[in-house]
Amino acid sequence: MRHTAPARGWFWATLALSSLSLVALVFAFWELVENRFFRDLDYVSLHYLYISRGIASSILLAAWAAWLVMRERRAAEEELSKSRERYRGLLDASPGAVALFGADLRVLEWNASAERLYGYQRDFVLELPVPTVPPQRRAELAESMARVQRGEAVLDQESERVDASGQLIQVQLSLLPFHEGGELFYLEVAADIRERVRLRERLIEFEKLTSMGQMAAGTAHHLNTPLAAMLLRVQMMRGRMQEPATAEELERLEGSLRFCQQFVQRLLDFSRRPTMRREPEPVRAVIEGVLAFIGPTLQAKQVRLGCELNGIGGQRVLGDRNELETLLLILLSNAADAVEKGGRIGITVQGGGENVEISISDDGCGIPAESLPRIFEPFYTTKPVGKGTGLGLAIAKNIVSQHGGSIRLESGQGRGTRAIVQLPALAATAVPA
Repeated sequence: MRHTAPARGWFWATLALSSLSLVALVFAFWELVENRFFRDLDYVSLHYLYISRGIASSILLAAWAAWLVMRERRAAEEELSKSRERYRGLLDASPGAVALFGADLRVLEWNASAERLYGYQRDFVLELPVPTVPPQRRAELAESMARVQRGEAVLDQESERVDASGQLIQVQLSLLPFHEGGELFYLEVAADIRERVRLRERLIEFEKLTSMGQMAAGTAHHLNTPLAAMLLRVQMMRGRMQEPATAEELERLEGSLRFCQQFVQRLLDFSRRPTMRREPEPVRAVIEGVLAFIGPTLQAKQVRLGCELNGIGGQRVLGDRNELETLLLILLSNAADAVEKGGRIGITVQGGGENVEISISDDGCGIPAESLPRIFEPFYTTKPVGKGTGLGLAIAKNIVSQHGGSIRLESGQGRGTRAIVQLPALAATAVPA
């Protein structure tokens, strides 16, 4: 830096030496002029001549000193301006939202990232109390300031701030000491972690759902044995009963027990993770198996189900039965979540060519246009918090891709949704040995 103590010393030394040299040069030049042109002057004239020489030397010396000082001042101002521009550039280039404030919480500095995150312009917040601290976080900020005063570090602390529209923002912030002129100020650096918090919540939900699935599989395993025993006893009782009415009642009871047994068995089949094995699978059988599993859910919601499966005949696809059932279950579950009570879900299958096209439509709430480009991203969901993990459609797309097919959604806000899956038909697929 140019204006440190050694630099100032060199400046004054240069000024003194240059002034002495200039005075010596002026006096030497004046002596030559006097000896050449004013040798015969009287005493009074020589006195005025000496006075004029001193005045001229003073004027010249003052002009020289003023020029040197002004040049040095301009250089210092230019350097100060460059330093300020560099400081502002570094501050605005910081990815974190930076706010500098004093003990009275009045804002002294505010960078561009803070403007983007909070919506407050720098010129508006300067010299005003920090506007981004919500009431429920003021005690926390006071405690952090006290820790900074004690010399403790406040780093990467999760907290909340509020933007200009009043929306709460989850942030990760650090509070650092900033000393200037012997006074302590506070430098707050905050980063937006809303997306991180959302992903963390989704992972927690996913872990909870995984645990629930494991418990459901265990429960189904324990229920399977008593269901089989009850079914056997009912069959034995029906064989011993002679009255037609009682036998009919037992037959209905047997049918209900068989349904429960099949439902539990399907739950166990879905909970297993067998080795992926692709075989020729009849499309109709796969769809009917999934409908048998999800049927009670649709009936409980009074959903009207329309199926058009007559056109596919014995059309088959080469695939893994478990993954194909998972694909259809995801799409049907999403449709069931989207429709209101008494809504409608339609399933249409078209075959006969190189591809088998399975279409699942609903008359539910639909998907906003701005969400469609991201709908297959992992953990992205349009459902309310706690209603979905955002993994279903991502898994569905992965299954379709592994089977060499394609999937797309047609939807609009309030106009329902149509999921279209295309899978290579068996006739157009090489069957491995």
